[in-house]
Amino acid sequence: MGEIASVFPPPAPTWVPTTDGRQCPVHRVYCVGRNYAEHAIEMGATGREPPFFFLKPADAVVVVPAGTLGHIDYPSLTVNLHHEVELVVMIGRGGRDIPVEQAAQHIWGYAIGLDMTRRDLQNDMKKQGRPWDIGKAYEQSAPIGPVHPVAQTGELRRGAITLSVNDEPRQRGDVADLIWNVNETIAALSRAWTLQPGDLIYTGTPAGVGAVAPGDVMTARIAGLGELRVAVAPRAL
Repeated sequence: MGEIASVFPPPAPTWVPTTDGRQCPVHRVYCVGRNYAEHAIEMGATGREPPFFFLKPADAVVVVPAGTLGHIDYPSLTVNLHHEVELVVMIGRGGRDIPVEQAAQHIWGYAIGLDMTRRDLQNDMKKQGRPWDIGKAYEQSAPIGPVHPVAQTGELRRGAITLSVNDEPRQRGDVADLIWNVNETIAALSRAWTLQPGDLIYTGTPAGVGAVAPGDVMTARIAGLGELRVAVAPRAL
């Protein structure tokens, strides 16, 4: 087969660094909605509803190396940008219809992530019964720290998950409080999609989500994974 005559250069792949000095290519970014009970309540839901998912494009990922301050732009069209701290799982072995009891075997590692949300746009779409990708799946909406190999961390079933803004506590929970735990989430996802190595799963956020403004600095922490610090840049003119 000869050289492909491309109309334009293909986009560069998205890579997330690991704590062992390597890089992981990102395939897809899955997010779990309303997966902590108190957050579900603050979003107007109750009970243990069936898990539901939405996706972000791989190029929504903003990599923040360990020990650095990352930056995201305040996005267009919104006046209500919200933070959501999440445990992120990277899939290392793909599969379809994965049993819950085998799901942990498909985990490569864990990271801290932020699911940034244009809440006003999301809420408008909800009221109209329309898809709310515009509130979730935009550029720079998925900051993430380095991935910690599960071989080093062990399986994360519990641990404090917190977020502060300008050192003011906002969100606090525990990974043990996930409505659908990581293994159940992997199993459910794999019934709808064929999971692939490099898939990222943002597993849900605890209560306390709220707005950030240009100049704010978010500090997210998960026990055993260190911290992720991200500043919000001024709105582009």
